[in-house]
Amino acid sequence: MTDLFGAEEPRQTAREKLAEGAVLLRGFALDCEVDLLAAIQAITTVSPFRRMATPGGHVMSVAMTNCGQAGWVTDRTGYHYDATDPETGKPWHPMPESFMALAVFAATEAGYCRFRPDTCLINRYEPGAKLSLHQDRNEREFAHPIVSVSLGLPATFQFGGLRRADPIRKYALRHGDVAVWGGPSRLCHHGVLALKEGAHPKLGRMRLNLTFRGAL
Repeated sequence: MTDLFGAEEPRQTAREKLAEGAVLLRGFALDCEVDLLAAIQAITTVSPFRRMATPGGHVMSVAMTNCGQAGWVTDRTGYHYDATDPETGKPWHPMPESFMALAVFAATEAGYCRFRPDTCLINRYEPGAKLSLHQDRNEREFAHPIVSVSLGLPATFQFGGLRRADPIRKYALRHGDVAVWGGPSRLCHHGVLALKEGAHPKLGRMRLNLTFRGAL
């Protein structure tokens, strides 16, 4: 990790427990933000951001793209993973080394030492965009954790329980924060409230979220 996070030891990370098996690592991605942003630019050159439609025909407020062996897509047929970008007809961009290194490092820090993601969903939020409360359950199995990296504008993250009616806790996510949840928390409901207006020094009026998963 020293090549990607610098020659020095990574900065001390503040940890917050979200639930059993779930942790928030404050500022964990700050040491590799330059590599991450460069990789995102390369990925979106191959597969640009797009606002997908749900099976019900609703166009999502969050723009998305993917990288890795498969990408998460939604259309009138449902939610699923596909090795091919439906807009370009070509494979998704390979997982960048900086992405893989960060995801593995964060998962290990959270206690999931065997995690090796095969896909990364990249979400772009602009002011007003949100992600409704949901579970990540389109993966083949749920043994792997979810690693979620926040970049850009701050956002309010909602983290609930296994039932939709369970109490929901809210957390402010800032640039560089990484949330990891798995094990007993793997199927917890979660979402993002509507992004507030603002301007980040490096990303402007947007928030980027990297969600690493073992999907295949």
